Amino acid sequence: MLPYLSDEWLAAADAAVREDDALAGTTADVVLVIEQTVRGGPRGDRTYHVALDRGTVSIAPGPASGADITFATDWATAVAIAQGAESAQVAFMAGRLRLGGDARALLERSATLAELTDALGPLRADTDFDG
Repeated sequence: MLPYLSDEWLAAADAAVREDDALAGTTADVVLVIEQTVRGGPRGDRTYHVALDRGTVSIAPGPASGADITFATDWATAVAIAQGAESAQVAFMAGRLRLGGDARALLERSATLAELTDALGPLRADTDFDG
């Protein structure tokens, strides 16, 4: 089991999105960088980013230079979203997920983000969400 958002988990997530042919096809015309900060986790605060660049998708630890969209949330909310127990939309409406940057780009790419979530689906079974 890989601890959620650990360096090992982020490497496995990166491999999963890089190897997903459906995601590559969905992102063929997309250039978008998403940064997420999760606060209060078992290993402290954690920032990582997802880069979509014309069919190449990557996930890497640390902040992004020039993120188009930023998210910030607490550990419990991030875990609930990652496990599928809560949607990002519900967390946003409840004020537990903060959004920065180009919200229009987020709305325009909702299908792409759903495909990204699907690509990470198999990793959930190998993830320790307790930290």
